[in-house]
Amino acid sequence: MIAIGSQIALVTGGAKRIGRATALALAAEGVHVIVHYGTSAQEAEELGHEIEGMGVRAWTVQGDLSDPDTAAAVMVKAIAAAERCDILVNNASIFPESSFAEFSPGDVHANVNIHALSPALLARAMHARGGAGAVVNMLDCMIADYDRKHLAYHLSKRMLHTLTRILAVELAPRIRVNAVAPGLTLAPVGKDESYLAGLASSNLLDRYGSPEDVAAAIVFLLKSDFITGETIYVDGGRNLRGNMYGG
Repeated sequence: MIAIGSQIALVTGGAKRIGRATALALAAEGVHVIVHYGTSAQEAEELGHEIEGMGVRAWTVQGDLSDPDTAAAVMVKAIAAAERCDILVNNASIFPESSFAEFSPGDVHANVNIHALSPALLARAMHARGGAGAVVNMLDCMIADYDRKHLAYHLSKRMLHTLTRILAVELAPRIRVNAVAPGLTLAPVGKDESYLAGLASSNLLDRYGSPEDVAAAIVFLLKSDFITGETIYVDGGRNLRGNMYGG
């Protein structure tokens, strides 16, 4: 495994939840971190100070990734602040409910913009700057099954799954592209730990994980310099129970 210390990482949606855990895990490895945020300015600044307290540098950049036209600009701002970007973690996400009976074209467009188009455009902008690096995309273990309560979200994460493999081909050999697909690791906004406990039996290990478990998988992929185009499921084996897409 390679050392990733002293590299510079951009973590989108890095101010809270899994993004925050990822930023801290990278900082613990000696990685300097650019914390991207949409509206969570205070949380991003506080995280930046915490990261700098760990002995590495931190910057914050704002950008609305629900508008893919701003994605390349976010990369430009990140590189302007930190001078380069060696690692991109496409973590920014939304999780709105939408069923087949209720979804609208706008629902699909909103999810695809933030979960697929912006990550792809950020990766392309990173590649255009030259140099070696790595990208990790955040998926969802339900890409192996069918999340009928979150149809638009599900479609967009399936698209990012395909884009992970496409980007691995298109950005090789300089940039490796992989993905992590979390399962039951963090309750949706507005839910507490009892939500996770109530669903623990949905996976093979009969328990739930943590954002730190997801961050550890991201660090593993960043250190593993002979892996590209792959997805690691951090879901207690939940994906093995899915059969919507086979294989």
